Amino acid sequence: MRLDPVVGAAIADAYMAAPSRDERAYPAYAAFCRETVQQYHFLIGRAEFGGLGISVHIVDVDPYPNVAAMVDDVRQRRLMVWASAASGNAHPYLSDGENDMFRAVHDVFGHAASGRGFDRHGEEAAWLKHSSMYSSLAGRALATETRGQNCARIFRCDPGRFPEQKAVLLPPAFSDPRLVRLTGSAATSAAAP
Repeated sequence: MRLDPVVGAAIADAYMAAPSRDERAYPAYAAFCRETVQQYHFLIGRAEFGGLGISVHIVDVDPYPNVAAMVDDVRQRRLMVWASAASGNAHPYLSDGENDMFRAVHDVFGHAASGRGFDRHGEEAAWLKHSSMYSSLAGRALATETRGQNCARIFRCDPGRFPEQKAVLLPPAFSDPRLVRLTGSAATSAAAP
């Protein structure tokens, strides 16, 4: 799985051009938040009751140099998550706690589950992997939170800077995983320019 840079740049442009929030996105964000909390409870739930039993610790610095270090921790039933509050980049819809829950489930069910890192290709693979755990409505918000933010960070922001967090929906061509085609080794969107 590789993200075509032309598609990535188009996604980044759509994200950067969007307003900070759009009330029409709120139903998708409400579903996204509910489903994320359910996934989080499964993640931290005791194994004897059907959960994964992973202990999550919120920390003030980026805890992992690479995905292998994170996967090693997950195998030992622990995970560190970079605190949303430490970024100084508040989300317009999610609380810091809800955003931290999302970071935890995305790291485990997106990155660790796919074994892919934090570059553009790894982020694309993690989005596709994790999207299968969300309803189509919640998946629209997931695409903004993962695919949109990451493409904006990678293609349009200075190194080390994260884009403003937004509560908006990307166009369906960029948010529907069913519209991603694999051509050779690159992922493209059906409506890619």
